[in-house]
Amino acid sequence: MKNIVRKYEFYLFIIIVTLVVFFAVFSDNFLNLENFMDILISSSFIGIMAAGMLVVLISGGIDLSVTAIATVSQYIMAITIIDYNGNLFSAFIVAGIIGILLGTFNAFLIYYLKAPALIITIATLNLFYGATIFITKGKWIYNFPEWFNQSHNLFSFTSADGIHRYSGISLPVVILILVFILTYIILKYTVLGRKIFAMGGNAEAARRAGFNMLGLTIFVYCYIGFLSGIGSVGQVLILHSVQPNAIVGRELEVIAATVLGGASLAGGAGSVFGTALGVALLAIVWNGLVIMGVSSYWHNVIIGLIIIFSVSINAYKRKKTLRGY
Repeated sequence: MKNIVRKYEFYLFIIIVTLVVFFAVFSDNFLNLENFMDILISSSFIGIMAAGMLVVLISGGIDLSVTAIATVSQYIMAITIIDYNGNLFSAFIVAGIIGILLGTFNAFLIYYLKAPALIITIATLNLFYGATIFITKGKWIYNFPEWFNQSHNLFSFTSADGIHRYSGISLPVVILILVFILTYIILKYTVLGRKIFAMGGNAEAARRAGFNMLGLTIFVYCYIGFLSGIGSVGQVLILHSVQPNAIVGRELEVIAATVLGGASLAGGAGSVFGTALGVALLAIVWNGLVIMGVSSYWHNVIIGLIIIFSVSINAYKRKKTLRGY
């Protein structure tokens, strides 16, 4: 029990439970199955990319271009399935390949230029996004094939009155769960995962130990690129449209969720469970504030305060650990 209490994720879980109770008390519409499903669906896009960001942060890097990669991936995917038809599987394949290619581009720049990943990915964020807007003129895409616009739910449920019928677990939520499981397996049970932790903990020591630093760099940035592409398709399935200017700017939400979950910007630390809690915390706050009718101007302020509070707890716990008590 003491080991559980000492973990950062325990305190994050307590914060989430407190917020759920708070919003449930002040709003009758918060604590119901329909709203819970809405929270899951709306957070799936950020959650999928947060899993990739976790791997990058653990390795000691960072990627601010994730939303631009998602934008490029979903636009090319949309044009491909509209012009050449295909199916849902091919949509994910196209977006995933584009994400991997752009992630590889980031990895080579970071490795060979020896420049900070922050600077490189800010540059590629603007490069990818600017090129997309220039080529597409910011045009939205709506005219998807009928098979793409169909509801992709595992099941549906009906309210207690037998009248209102709601969507069940949608495909983006299933993908989110599978992505978290895959990321957990990679980080927890593979040699590759242990090397990523070692790389983030001390890159120079990892290099001297004979680790393939180029290969590891390529993997982590390809992984987040792949997940950005996959997540972008999930978002289109929810919105039924591609909006080139709708995603860029949300990369800070992805980083915030990951850091909230205990990942260190210095590298070498982080967990999938913590990242899932971080995503859940942000989603619950956003949803609860909207239901309570709080002005959107206050949303970022409140989330910023929560992040400061959570990170402060994490820093305090790490100081106690270093001091040995």
